[in-house]
Amino acid sequence: MTETPTHPMTPQDCLVAIMVAVSASDENIRTAELVKIQSAVNMLPVFANYDIDRIQRVSQTVFDLFEQEDGLDALFGLIRGDLPERLHETAYALACDVAAADGSLAEPELRLLEEIRHELNIDRLHAAGIERGARARHVV
Repeated sequence: MTETPTHPMTPQDCLVAIMVAVSASDENIRTAELVKIQSAVNMLPVFANYDIDRIQRVSQTVFDLFEQEDGLDALFGLIRGDLPERLHETAYALACDVAAADGSLAEPELRLLEEIRHELNIDRLHAAGIERGARARHVV
């Protein structure tokens, strides 16, 4: 009897994982970031049929991966395998919103956003527009 993999991530799980990863990247998960993640899951059409109870499991997966030496590469491997290309810009936009939610961007968040841009092959011009929109939404 073969064991089924414990991971298959839904596209929505991938989006949640990216948001959690950005929040955890500076080793300081802020309330504003958690509220932004919860709000996105509650309000955006892409999460319409998402089981909100999965957030905890996906978050734990991200935390576990971040404890490993090549955890970020493993996370991107999961995301590349399970996130459809049509949601790549959505993922980047959500990552930018979480990063900007607390009103400041720490260096680890900026590095992770750059890595997400690269891994998801986000066009630089499109990325600039997404980043500008996130800045405009989170001006204090």
